[in-house]
Amino acid sequence: MIRSYQAATPLGNQTLSELGDCTRRRGDMPGFAKAITAILSAMRGEDDQEFNMTRTVLSDPVLTQKVLRLANSGMYSAFGQHVNTVSKAVLVLGTEAIGHLALGLKLIEELAATSTDTTIAHIEMEKAVLAGIVAQQIAYTAESRHGEEAVVCSMLHTLGRMMLTFYMPERWHDLQRLADQTSRSVEDAAPELLGLSLEEVGHAAALHWGLPAALLNGMRTLAPAAPGTEISPSDWIAGLSTMASRCAESLWHDDAAGAERVQQLAESYAGMLGVEAPNLMNAIEQAKVVAANDLTIAPLSRPAERRAKALAKTRQRAAGNKILLSGLADMRDVLDTASPGQMVQIALETVYKGLDFSRAVAFVRNRKDATYSAKISFGEGTRELLPAMTFDDAYEPNVFHAALNSDRVIFIENAHDAKFAAKLPLWWKSSLSEARSFVILPLSANGQPAGFLYGDWDDSFPPISLSATEFSLLNDMRAMVVRAVERRHGVAPEAVSR
Repeated sequence: MIRSYQAATPLGNQTLSELGDCTRRRGDMPGFAKAITAILSAMRGEDDQEFNMTRTVLSDPVLTQKVLRLANSGMYSAFGQHVNTVSKAVLVLGTEAIGHLALGLKLIEELAATSTDTTIAHIEMEKAVLAGIVAQQIAYTAESRHGEEAVVCSMLHTLGRMMLTFYMPERWHDLQRLADQTSRSVEDAAPELLGLSLEEVGHAAALHWGLPAALLNGMRTLAPAAPGTEISPSDWIAGLSTMASRCAESLWHDDAAGAERVQQLAESYAGMLGVEAPNLMNAIEQAKVVAANDLTIAPLSRPAERRAKALAKTRQRAAGNKILLSGLADMRDVLDTASPGQMVQIALETVYKGLDFSRAVAFVRNRKDATYSAKISFGEGTRELLPAMTFDDAYEPNVFHAALNSDRVIFIENAHDAKFAAKLPLWWKSSLSEARSFVILPLSANGQPAGFLYGDWDDSFPPISLSATEFSLLNDMRAMVVRAVERRHGVAPEAVSR
């Protein structure tokens, strides 16, 4: 793994070789490696780039929640609109920004989830998360355009420490003993024991995983610049990530000594970051408030209080309506600028999350080929099923054509009812038959069917019935999509697929 990076000393290369052996034995974090491939692929300008990024983020509920929370943080308040769906977050912020956030968050989650030594590795993971929170608040205070990069670079700034504690805990213990015996920090003692710095260990791992060059540059350790020094954007990011990671180390125990060190850091980096020290301290105080809800084992987090808050926030089924309302708000915000395809994507994501669908699929009518075919989907295994979900647009006596002809939402409570079998087409039976219940939202433009949204629940969900409120919200949502299609005068309904 790490052998592609050459250290400056033989001992350093030996350390990297041993680290590579350890990662191979433990699987080289397969979950993170898979996530990196998907995220980087979604960032590389494919035709359906926006959708690929949305699907990648939505494949992980924890990642979805964190990306949306970051997208709605003060850092992005300049956009002047609330972001309720990942589709809109990608549309507003761009695939690169969301990709950077996803990479950093996914790495921390993967390391924390698979760590077996909570006394060292988990602590380093949470310190990295804390550094990201500090960077987020400072970037907002500085009104920086580089906020999302700074957050990720701050989280990855101590990647070398995370790698060592995760894969080579014994070597980490040796390093701590050497640091104690010589009255040095572990960073200062690392070259003697490892043959390279902890920063170089992190850089080697980042190179192996193919992280973007901008992130590698921002992970540098950078001392405060002298007054009057011109600061480039990359140096600003590196300076903030250095300060944020050092603040996280000092904030961890939430004690007086740490508070004094944080004050010193704020005074040292204020000029370089372009934020006065008192304002930096205000941002850090806000970060502490956020961290109390985000962390689990740090003294700063007060775990008992955090658990009580989490219990109080337990969501009930009715909360799904709030998701549908939020998605509608997103659609109204972008109605004048978004393409029909983008509106379909936001609508599909909203119903998928708001109704807790097992799967959700958008079908588009192609008049030229006289067919309906599935174009985008959410839910496990749906992507592989897309090619099979195609059927003729000529009328057949089944539930899908009935919905398209009537132009009204249809809810099927029990698709397994033997009396209902004749109304289900062969293409559905060969691709989506695991569904127990499903909903069809037809989309008609200028009086002609243009496609439909489909969502279902499998047997893992309890029996479901839709309320009048939910039917009303679904009708409002499909009306928004239709308005986007009809607004594009002279554009064929097939444009919804773009």
